[in-house]
Amino acid sequence: MYYVIKKQSNNPSVCFIGFRVPKYIASKGNDSVIFEFEHDGKNQRKWIPKSEIILLTKDKEFFLKTIRKFKAVEATQQKLVNEAKENLEKTREIFTESVNAEIHNFEAIKGTSNIPCILKDL
Repeated sequence: MYYVIKKQSNNPSVCFIGFRVPKYIASKGNDSVIFEFEHDGKNQRKWIPKSEIILLTKDKEFFLKTIRKFKAVEATQQKLVNEAKENLEKTREIFTESVNAEIHNFEAIKGTSNIPCILKDL
């Protein structure tokens, strides 16, 4: 059995995936590795560019150790992202409340003579 860690570039919150395959085909002259596996009783092949493969190994323990390390970093970073999202949402609420309060204050005085607003004459 072979163990693979592959980059995931289409999803910013998932940077890698790990999986195992019974067989692969590769050559120095090709930029891809072909992974063969069985899915729902059918043999399938998946071409993956070598540049997207972080690790290809037979060493299960090293694979698991590496996956755990990556997942720990991912979890730490995801926590920071979640905290930043919460702070952003709070900041947006404060922003909206502040701007709406300023607009409300202005609307309260726009009918006075020193505010040059044409609408008060309409």
